[in-house]
Amino acid sequence: MSRIGKLPIVVPDKVKVTIENGVFTAKGPLGEMIAPVPDALNYTFENNTIVFSRDNEHKKIRALHGLTRSLCNNAVVGVSDGFTRTLILEGVGFKTEMKGENLQLNVGFSHIVLVMPPKGIKFETQGTNTIKVSGIDKQVVGLVSSKIRAIRPPEPYKGKGIRYNGEYIRRKAGKTASK
Repeated sequence: MSRIGKLPIVVPDKVKVTIENGVFTAKGPLGEMIAPVPDALNYTFENNTIVFSRDNEHKKIRALHGLTRSLCNNAVVGVSDGFTRTLILEGVGFKTEMKGENLQLNVGFSHIVLVMPPKGIKFETQGTNTIKVSGIDKQVVGLVSSKIRAIRPPEPYKGKGIRYNGEYIRRKAGKTASK
């Protein structure tokens, strides 16, 4: 049995969940999300919990069991609480600020980098070196965060660049005097 797939999904009172025609729909205070549910998976909904199970042990069905449960759980958590990733700018002169809905980055290039949020994503700055990316879809929040980090990834010698909050940057020694 899948360790992830057998875990129950606890549905908060403020979220309404329906499963029809192979589509899981979660509606909550932050919005609405859908996730696909394969026909080979069964579900039981009782006491505000959903448990997924499978009929057979085919390799493809076993793989979809945990994936489906994770996607449905992410939809429930997304519409009730939302997801947030925090990025930190490190470096002399590196700063960020909001220009309307867009994010303006000054990260050591000869030009200013302007990042426009996709639909459903919201940027927020705290101070001049912290960015919060938030939204209801966990995959999109992670994708946008990784694209922002890719603008100026942290380098191993001085640690300058854009990094995730809590990310450890392995540092290198650099040049040393040989004689």
